[in-house]
Amino acid sequence: MFNHLNAIPPDPILGLIAAYAKDPNPKKIDLGIGVYRDELGNTPILDCVKQAEKIHYDTQTTKTYLGPPGVTGFNSAITEVIFGADSDAIQQGRICTIQTPGGCAALRVAGDLLQVAKPEAEIWASDPTWANHLALFSAAGISMNSYPYFDAENSSLRFDEMVNALQQRGPDDIVLFHACCHNPCGVSPNPDQWQILADMAAERGFTPMIDIAYMGFERGIAEDALAVRLFTEKCPEVIVASSCSKNFAMYQDRVGAISIVAENAQKASDIESVINNVTRKNYSMPPAHGPHVIDTILHSDELTTLWISEVAGMRNRINGLRKTMTEKIVASGIQTDFSFLERQSGMFSFMGLSVEQVHRLRDEFAIYTVNSARVNVASFNESNMGYFIEALAVVLDE
Repeated sequence: MFNHLNAIPPDPILGLIAAYAKDPNPKKIDLGIGVYRDELGNTPILDCVKQAEKIHYDTQTTKTYLGPPGVTGFNSAITEVIFGADSDAIQQGRICTIQTPGGCAALRVAGDLLQVAKPEAEIWASDPTWANHLALFSAAGISMNSYPYFDAENSSLRFDEMVNALQQRGPDDIVLFHACCHNPCGVSPNPDQWQILADMAAERGFTPMIDIAYMGFERGIAEDALAVRLFTEKCPEVIVASSCSKNFAMYQDRVGAISIVAENAQKASDIESVINNVTRKNYSMPPAHGPHVIDTILHSDELTTLWISEVAGMRNRINGLRKTMTEKIVASGIQTDFSFLERQSGMFSFMGLSVEQVHRLRDEFAIYTVNSARVNVASFNESNMGYFIEALAVVLDE
C-alpha cells in the first residue's frame, strides 16, 4: 500500500523550526515562525485567557460533543466582534458563523463549500499571499490565480495595478483579501482604498473572501475589521475566515470560524446546513476548550476590556519594534533604506534580501528566516536586535 511513497520535503517554516532547534549557537534567532513573542522571547498566555480558563474549569459540567456548529456563544460573539454589534446584516439574520479548528480549517471549509456551490469558480489571491492559501484551496480542488499587489522595489502597494486587474473579475470569481497585517509583506490598503475595493466588488459582482487572522494588530480591533464591514455593507455575499490564534494568543487551541454573509436569512440558514454537512465529512465535531474560553471573555465586560488592552499592548510593542529597528539600522551606517519597516504593519515584512544573503544569515550567524526574507518582527527584542543588525550589515556588504 505505502511502499511506493517517498518522503516529501518539509514545509519551509517547519524545516526552519527543526533546524533552529538543533542549532547550538546561543545567539541564534528564529525569525520564521509566525507567533507573537514578548521581550523575553516567550509567547505568553494572555491574562484574560487565564482568568476565563479558570471560570470555565470551575463551571463546565460536561465534555460531550458540541455538534457541528460549535460553541453557540462563541459563534455569536465573534460575529459581533468582526461585523460590529450594530451590523444590519446581523440584525437581518444574513450571517451564519460556524466554529472551526483554527483559521486554516475555516479556509479549507470555505474551499469545500465553494466546491459544492460552484466547482468551476476560481479564487484570485494577492501576489504574494500566505503560502498555505495556495495549498488549502488547491487541496479543495479550487483553481487559484493571482492579482498584482506588492511592489518589492518600493515595499509598497501596487494599488492601481491591483484595481485594474480586479476590474476584470466577475460573478464567477472569488477575490481573496487579507483584512489587515498582510502576510507575508505587511502592506495593507488604507481605508479609502478599501472603500474603492468594496465599491468595485459590488459593481463587478465578484465574491469577496476575507482572511482576517490578525485583527487588532494593525490599527485596532474594530478598525482592522473595516474591510469585512465595507464588503458586507456593499455586497450580497461575502466569505470571511477568521482566526483567534494571534489576537487571543491561543495558537495551540485552534480556534477559528467561517462566516458567510448571504442575501437573506433563509439563505444563510440553508448555507449553514451545507457547511455542517461539509464539516461532518471532514473533522465531524470541532474542539471545545478554546471557543468556550473566548465565549467567556467576550460575554464579560471586564474580560473583554482586559482583552482589548492586551491586544493593544501586543500591537504597540510590534509597532515600537518597527520604529526602533528602523532607527538602529540608520544609526548603524547601513546605506540600504529600511524605512518601510516603520510604514508597514503586523508581524511580517520582507527584508528585500537575496536567497544567498538569507543563507549567509543562517549559516554564519544562526539567524533563521525563509528564503523570501520574510521576517517576523515580533521575534526581535532588545537583546537580539543589535546582533541582527550587525549580521545584516555583513551580508549587505558584498
